[in-house]
Amino acid sequence: MATVEELKLRVRELENELIKCKQKQQGTTEDAHSHALNRPKINKMSAEVVDSNPYSRLMALKRMGIVDDYEKIRTFTVAVVGVGGVGSVTAEMLTRCGIGKLLLFDYDKVELANMNRLFFQPHQAGLSKVEAISTFLNINPDVSFETHNYNITTMDNFTHFMDRISHGGLEEGKPVDLACNELGQIWMESGVSENAVSGHIQLIIPGETACFACAPPLVVAANIDEKTLKREGVCAASLPTTMGVVAGILVQNVLKYLLKFGTVSYYLGYNAMQDFFPAMAMKANPQCNDRHCRRQQEEYKRKEAEQPKVIVVQEEEEVIHEDNEWGIELVSEVTEEELKAASGAVPDLPEGITVAYTIPTEVTDGETVEESEQSLEELMAQMKKL
Repeated sequence: MATVEELKLRVRELENELIKCKQKQQGTTEDAHSHALNRPKINKMSAEVVDSNPYSRLMALKRMGIVDDYEKIRTFTVAVVGVGGVGSVTAEMLTRCGIGKLLLFDYDKVELANMNRLFFQPHQAGLSKVEAISTFLNINPDVSFETHNYNITTMDNFTHFMDRISHGGLEEGKPVDLACNELGQIWMESGVSENAVSGHIQLIIPGETACFACAPPLVVAANIDEKTLKREGVCAASLPTTMGVVAGILVQNVLKYLLKFGTVSYYLGYNAMQDFFPAMAMKANPQCNDRHCRRQQEEYKRKEAEQPKVIVVQEEEEVIHEDNEWGIELVSEVTEEELKAASGAVPDLPEGITVAYTIPTEVTDGETVEESEQSLEELMAQMKKL
């Protein structure tokens, strides 16, 4: 007998099929025109600078010395969990960059209330978000898509989700954290605040950096059901600008990690009110509640201990005065003999203490002035008479 969750999922699938059939009947002419404009697949990326090459500007990163092998991007599979305001733009950016394959997970529908986001369009209202995004991302036919319209928090779906992300992981939520801790899967998460003027991205390496259980977000720490945040007549604020910024720095971090260029951020925040970008790194908590996280920490320590220790010896560089074209040289006006005569014996001092100068033991030859009992005013008066 089917469960309530399974029946809801089936109803959602049937509703999506009905909406797609209606849209297909209404937009046959538009679909034919759009299909005619689609470019054929490209088997190999080219750096040729011509208007018809969609990869010429991406491949220019190699010529400019930023990336060693940009074509490698086609070998990666990235999973995007949640294709809302940030996730949909993330998927679009990765598609434009030529990622090999995208796994899209979401169980929500497109609503007219989502039209403040950067991606969705009014005619997609009612479609599941993964269906809407996959049909619209025809901008790059070289990218493969795999969509999953289900809630990953149920037992069966979570097991299937773990099987799929064992080949790549990206973005948000505690269930993703649990799965990646168990699998040892590196992933990134992002979020935007409810007031829409701040956000962050975070790279999570199980065993090395803090997971959600080590340093949980407020919703997770307080054990709040996210569904209760949506109340009648109340909603969180949302700005496409903030979501675009967060999605941009998220994808930038993904590209730097995958293609190995620049500095990968462990945590990078964004405060739109002050244009502030705080950066930090959080280590894993040895007393983390997640046993898989603690196991990953032990595995990380073991690997670190097996690495050969590198001793860095800093050598003082010899100061070399290069010859110059004018033949200018620096010479001392004091001879060695004069320097020795002007120096006294070095006192016996504790280790680590030195003297700036010494008092000469012998009085040097020269004119001396005898002591006088005259005042300064009397001496000045004598000088004026001279």
